[in-house]
Amino acid sequence: MTARTPNTALADLYAETGWTRGQFIRAVQRVGTEVGQDVTYDESAVPHWLKGSMPRKLVRPLILEALSRRLGRPVTAPEAGFVKSDETPGESTDTVTGLIELGSADMNPGRRTILKGSVYSAALAIPGWPDIADRFDWVARDPHIRIGMPEVDAVVAMTEHISDLDDKFGGRMARPMAAAFLVNTITPYLRADAPDTVRRAMLSAAADHCYLTGYMAMDERADGLAQRYYTKALELAGAAGDHLTYCTTLRGMSVQAVDLGHGPVAVRLADSASAASPQAGPRMLAFLVGQQAHAAAQTGDRAGALLRIKEAEAAMEKAESRAKAFGSYDPSSLHYHISQVRYELGDISGAVTSMEESSRLREPVYRRTHVRYHAMLAERKLQLGRLEEACADWNRVLDDYPHVQSGRCDDRVRTMLALLRPHLKNGHAREAYERGRPLLQQKAA
Repeated sequence: MTARTPNTALADLYAETGWTRGQFIRAVQRVGTEVGQDVTYDESAVPHWLKGSMPRKLVRPLILEALSRRLGRPVTAPEAGFVKSDETPGESTDTVTGLIELGSADMNPGRRTILKGSVYSAALAIPGWPDIADRFDWVARDPHIRIGMPEVDAVVAMTEHISDLDDKFGGRMARPMAAAFLVNTITPYLRADAPDTVRRAMLSAAADHCYLTGYMAMDERADGLAQRYYTKALELAGAAGDHLTYCTTLRGMSVQAVDLGHGPVAVRLADSASAASPQAGPRMLAFLVGQQAHAAAQTGDRAGALLRIKEAEAAMEKAESRAKAFGSYDPSSLHYHISQVRYELGDISGAVTSMEESSRLREPVYRRTHVRYHAMLAERKLQLGRLEEACADWNRVLDDYPHVQSGRCDDRVRTMLALLRPHLKNGHAREAYERGRPLLQQKAA
């Protein structure tokens, strides 16, 4: 039998982590759990890897992400001594080709399960504004296709329509439509011949569509896939000279990071979003600073979080006295951030009060948001010992839940069942539990 060549590259990275073998394996297992992949290796696998045994193809991205998180920088397959063949859809250096690869895989029902298991990278290198502003200058144009502003308007209208569907029914329902539109309509437009103003407007519209598609992937809990869509949105926004979509996407990536518990990453992304937004108006400022406050609170930065939330409140007060130029961030959204800051800082009672105000102000059309907000409200009321009030909120969740296809909402109902299980002797708790369990089973079927 031929002796294997030791993997000195992996050995150097392993030494740099300072981990024991057990710590290395547990870190890989944690990443695997995030994407629903069971890692069966034990710590005896580590010396085999260092001696040159190649980990299974599905496990290699988990190892790379575990190393990246530990070392605080992206670790690539070649850097770890792994083969390059693990490159996943959407990683092409040509942004348009990458979009076609990513969207085509997302359209395919057989591939969507694989994409959903893509690993979220906490050490992803974010493309900076100066690095991407001229990236599309070298993309080949198709002289047989010419577009004007009507095509741009059509893309904008379609994105808004899909966004409305997402708000009402959740990302799982609307995302296949978004991926198909991206591949079949948007990418040919990106290569079409057009005046510079039209071309930049199309790039901006495509960036916004990519951002929405990434958001819907996050809502389905396909977090690695969402991250790839977000990265493409950054590239498109930079090429368009669109600071608004660029910083909005960075903020969305911060929302994803804080949702996954990566507080320092969330702070870095939220701060980058704020820095990338020149001369933000008061509503946009509140939109950005509110997320900075939430991220800071998750890291335990009490002073920073309270300072940011005060800035957000002051900005929102100014915005409400003006025309709503950026109406998607409203007082309901601000109260949500206040609630999250209070909760992260240990003020559960205050968090409940703010979340109640946020839910009261939120319009009924945002069905998925109602499910999530009422679920969080119930969870926090239960922490305060207010079981029957919590059950009333959970019943509101279950009123809307059957109409929403959302992985994040599934998670909230799953949490509800786990929290209610010790209280089934209470009639209100038993009623909510028995109502919620078959609904969740239906979604899983």
